[in-house]
Amino acid sequence: MFVGTPDFASHILEHLAHSWNIVGVVTQPDRKGGRGKKVLIPPVKVVAEKYGIPLIQPSTINEEKTVEFIKSKDPDVLLVAAYGKILKETVLEIPKLGAYNVHASLLPKYRGAAPIQRAIENGERKTGITIFKMVKELDAGPIALQKTLEIGDFETFGDVYVKLIDLAKEAADEFLKLLSHNKVVFIPQDDSKATYAPKIKKEDTFVNFSETSEKVKNKIRAYDPVPGARALFKNQIVKLFEVKDMKKNGGEGIPGMVLRIEEKGAWVKTGDGKILLGKIQFPGKKVLSFSEAKNGRLIREGDVLEGGACI
Repeated sequence: MFVGTPDFASHILEHLAHSWNIVGVVTQPDRKGGRGKKVLIPPVKVVAEKYGIPLIQPSTINEEKTVEFIKSKDPDVLLVAAYGKILKETVLEIPKLGAYNVHASLLPKYRGAAPIQRAIENGERKTGITIFKMVKELDAGPIALQKTLEIGDFETFGDVYVKLIDLAKEAADEFLKLLSHNKVVFIPQDDSKATYAPKIKKEDTFVNFSETSEKVKNKIRAYDPVPGARALFKNQIVKLFEVKDMKKNGGEGIPGMVLRIEEKGAWVKTGDGKILLGKIQFPGKKVLSFSEAKNGRLIREGDVLEGGACI
């Protein structure tokens, strides 16, 4: 039985549906959101309906109706990926071979809701996929399988996300084969090395240009393309994308000042140097290159992007 909600989980389910007997799917309810408050259908639901897999969308997976649904399907394995809700022991104990989570970090580092963004923001050089047996404590169960992925210097959340989806599909398939042949070797997590990746809040996305070029670079690419790193510019919030280069020295001016705008982007002053930013988005407008924004008289050299404590 598969349990998951967003796009990340849907790709794993789509992959597994071709070679494994998925007896049922649990995902979150449809919700209204976005512009116009349209009904948003969980991507996992779309995949489940495509393959005719029995589906339930409870407000909580731990309610009696859902527990009975899971029991009625008599699953060997419960595989969870980005479901977004805590599973209680009454659910974890149902499958014969256990409940397992597909998590986008190298546990025990980055337990929690936003492991990809937090790893990039903190300048990690590698991440990966961990499949572990679920226990009562958050993301703390023994590791069943782990695969590693290198993070490039200027790779964004979007870049790493796509690579992790492919890695997660590969890992899930390999894990299920090992489990079906009783060949999984469980490795306990070292709790003393655990770190946490809390859910992203709006204030987390603001850039403090007084920090080092390295930290500014990591902040922006951690939220590129979504939700977008933010800064305050002329009493409005703008979003920043595509860090292309950085230098640890050079440029007179205060942090956040646009030093020079060229075809490739804008050089912006940081606490110890400058970074080259490719694109900017103003409220209600599409994403523009800095040269387009300059030509449209939306920004010019000498202007200042404010962030951090200024927000």
